[in-house]
Amino acid sequence: MEALGIDIGGSGIKGAPVNTATGALIEERLRIPTPQPSVPKDVAGVVRQIVGHFAWTGPIGVTFPGVVLDGEIRTAANVDRSWIGVNGRELFGAEVVNDADAAGIAEVKFGVGKGVKGVVLMLTFGTGIGSALFIDGTLVPNTELGHLEIRGKDAEDRASDAAREEKDLSWGKWADHVEEYLRHVEMLLSPSLIIIGGGVSKKADKFLPEVKLRTPVVPATLLNEAGIIGAALRAL
Repeated sequence: MEALGIDIGGSGIKGAPVNTATGALIEERLRIPTPQPSVPKDVAGVVRQIVGHFAWTGPIGVTFPGVVLDGEIRTAANVDRSWIGVNGRELFGAEVVNDADAAGIAEVKFGVGKGVKGVVLMLTFGTGIGSALFIDGTLVPNTELGHLEIRGKDAEDRASDAAREEKDLSWGKWADHVEEYLRHVEMLLSPSLIIIGGGVSKKADKFLPEVKLRTPVVPATLLNEAGIIGAALRAL
């Protein structure tokens, strides 16, 4: 079975057709910068552009960086707040899922989280910090753990990849921020495994060796394609 997965992020929107039996991208992904301001009409225009690029007529899944309940957007931390209350399913004509949940769905089905029992936590580090929580392979949706409070601020204000770039932190210094955050979620959830995803997962060797936890912490094997794959899986 094949479906088109489209992953909406704070800085880029990317998509590709996916073989949902294997998790493989069928064609090279297309990435288009996220419109600024990222209002629904303009973002929907980019989604239509991606659909048209692949001349796609089959099932479509779209991720969104916020809480999604029955297709309705409930939060919008890293995109324009005019999204709140929008029915994404109607706007896109597609199934809509939280972006980190989509990445986690893909990683648990095809990646390093496959077959792991107990609590598995997937965290995506990018413009913000997304989270996907699984118990024996079953998703607990819309956890949004990037907004846990650390030192009086949202965790993603200190430990996201965007925060690293904005504050020009060295990889070692940023690893300290990441470890502080991970220790907090470890204390709350006692996970069996923590998976680090998002664009920064391609550079895991630069910071993960500096992060010391009791819980195993590993980079995602699907890297930055996990959201596309998970969106395609959800489309079915």
